[in-house]
Amino acid sequence: MNIELLSQIVDYGIIGLLGFMSFLTLFFWIERLLYYRGIKVQEYKTQEKLELDITNNLSIISSFGANAPYIGLLGTVLGIIITFYTLGQTGEIDVKHIMTSLALALKATAMGLVVAIPAIFFYNHLNRKVDVLLTKWTIYQKEK
Repeated sequence: MNIELLSQIVDYGIIGLLGFMSFLTLFFWIERLLYYRGIKVQEYKTQEKLELDITNNLSIISSFGANAPYIGLLGTVLGIIITFYTLGQTGEIDVKHIMTSLALALKATAMGLVVAIPAIFFYNHLNRKVDVLLTKWTIYQKEK
């Protein structure tokens, strides 16, 4: 297989996956915010049913936040492997080529962090809203 093709597959595959994860994270965050805005805790008979409804999709956001750096790191490691493989095959030490290849490999780690940091923020933000809604339900039940 052509090493340039392999490099592009790794680059676009990892960056594409991280971009997709970023899109889904933003989508689920907005979806949850809109859902929380319209929820009426007094309509729930049990706390368990309320908790099931309000925690839906939070694990996806949490998983993306936890795993995006590892996916980015995988892209970096694969990029470095491809760089060293290319050096070994050609036998030429071209500093410009090496530095460019390593910089492109590190881009995957940076993208992983760009996905993970907002995802963790979104997850914590939504988790706080879940706590508030559960507390509102508890207060409503005591007032009944």
